[in-house]
Amino acid sequence: MDKKTLRDLELNGKKVLVRVDYNVPMDAEGEITDDTRMTASLDTLHYLLEHGAAVILMAHLGRPKGEVNKKYSLEPVAAHLAELLKMPVQFAHDCIGEEAEKMAAALKPGEVLMLENLRFHKEEEKNDLAFAEKLASLADCYVNDGFGVSHRAHASVEGVTHFLPSAAGFLLEKEIKFIGRAVTNPLHPYAAIIGGAKVSDKIGVIENLLDKVDVLLIGGGMANTFLAAQGYKMGKSLVEEDKLDLARSLLAKAEKNNVKMLLPVDLVMASAFAADADTKIEHVENLTQDYMALDIGPESRLQYEEALQGAKMIVWNGPMGVFEMDAFAHGTEAVAEAVAKSKAISIVGGGDSVAAIEKTGLASKISHISTGGGASLEYLEGKVLPGIAALDDLRRKMIAGNWKMHKTVGEAVELAEAIVEETNGTLNEVVIFPPFTALETVADAIDGKHVGYGAQDIFWEDEGAYTGAVSGKMIADICAEYVIVGHSERRTLFGDNEVAVAKKLRAAYRNGLKPVLCVGENAEERAEGKTSRKISMQLQSALKGITAEEAESMVIAYEPLWAIGSGNAATADDAQEVAVLIRNKIEKIFSEEVARKIRILYGGSVTEKNAADFVQGEIDGVLVGGASLKPESFSAIVRSV
Repeated sequence: MDKKTLRDLELNGKKVLVRVDYNVPMDAEGEITDDTRMTASLDTLHYLLEHGAAVILMAHLGRPKGEVNKKYSLEPVAAHLAELLKMPVQFAHDCIGEEAEKMAAALKPGEVLMLENLRFHKEEEKNDLAFAEKLASLADCYVNDGFGVSHRAHASVEGVTHFLPSAAGFLLEKEIKFIGRAVTNPLHPYAAIIGGAKVSDKIGVIENLLDKVDVLLIGGGMANTFLAAQGYKMGKSLVEEDKLDLARSLLAKAEKNNVKMLLPVDLVMASAFAADADTKIEHVENLTQDYMALDIGPESRLQYEEALQGAKMIVWNGPMGVFEMDAFAHGTEAVAEAVAKSKAISIVGGGDSVAAIEKTGLASKISHISTGGGASLEYLEGKVLPGIAALDDLRRKMIAGNWKMHKTVGEAVELAEAIVEETNGTLNEVVIFPPFTALETVADAIDGKHVGYGAQDIFWEDEGAYTGAVSGKMIADICAEYVIVGHSERRTLFGDNEVAVAKKLRAAYRNGLKPVLCVGENAEERAEGKTSRKISMQLQSALKGITAEEAESMVIAYEPLWAIGSGNAATADDAQEVAVLIRNKIEKIFSEEVARKIRILYGGSVTEKNAADFVQGEIDGVLVGGASLKPESFSAIVRSV
């Protein structure tokens, strides 16, 4: 699910609580030696100020362990921020309490207040909700722009979202966009470069990437463990003896998944772990046993550079050698140059990887440089980051029940009232689609309740000599909110072609109705690999002449005709693949902003047992058929997602 960003918030005249990652390095005199994390947040701060917000900043510095320690005060950080913003930055000597409350209350639009170090209070890292509520009481809404802390369920990261409308800042949005795409919707060929000292530090990342990448390059100390697992004698090199079986299992998984996994073929061997040590370049088959490997060799560099050619997406985390020593930095620098030269979308994370990019002056040629070390790793592992998960969803989940040609008027009212009762308290949007004969009676019975209602079809004219047809004007007259357009049964049984669907869609908008547009491919089209072509054609045809503003209120339901009732069930991955296709097509037709807002439902034999599997990633809910005719089954689906 996409999250709200600060563009989705009403900011004018509001006090906005912003979590930033200003845990910056300082020298002995208290001078900031690297303000990259601070400058990375400036776009968000400028946007807030320009849109009439009063900005209250929260951050931490160092590890004061829940006690006040002047060494870790954020006061010098506030002074430096004032220089960056070229405006005054007020400073509160605590993050809660009377002074903070008074200063926050007096803060005017266009002004900035920084609170003292959050970690002077032990409640911060414990995610104490009473402490979070005190922080939240200072503002009207909350923005998280600290990706580097978003893997921590702390009070200022996760806790405050229980009390305030919340959204992502521009920095966090960019991290979600790039790293999130690498996890859920990567471009292929997809290459990953993983380095660092130990396999144990990045087991989860490697495991997850082996299910997604086409090429995986291994470097750094962890390469020694993989080489040892293959039987090479590694001398005094760092080898995790207790991880040899794990390394073998990862190599086996790569082979099983047809992932091209490259290990060094030669190494820079050193007599000691020292910058001035004697060095030799040796092939892995014949390493000097009283030396240690501290970098990949020149042949390995060439192989790695060649492996990255033609990639459309590259993720890099971790150095190829002991990068902080110049003698053993050549492998990391060579990889940095290869990534920069590539035409791929490139994502770099991890201190040494980023340092290599900065040192070689190649930062401008990288698509995205991540600001979060641990957060980047956990995101690449496929873990849910608490700070992101806690933010408000941009698109509310929707559970729709299409009753088709079932239920008399009395039965329909009874079912509708039961659904209202059994889904009470849900945060999801619940909508039912009774047959036309019962629609008005059902509307009267549940009007004003949390369950919405709509029509199963619409005719393209508003009135006229069209026997048996029901117009949008008639549907709107009973205050229905939604109408299904282009359902697979209307297409296959009643001959609704693309022209008819397009005319019906325009009729829905003309009468103020929100359409649920159904698209999908049949078994033959899927078998011939025409899924993308068919659904793109359906969308292009239906949406011709529709404005971006109109499109934002539309819901799109994917119906895999090849799976419905065939015994050949669609998987969550099948559905997700098509949902990504749909959102990408909407972006091409309208814009990224419109694509973010449109909800996509899955509508293929949904039950209480499988619904939750489908509602993830790009899928925002389900269109339920038979299971919506029993209140207990339908309510179970509503609760499950």
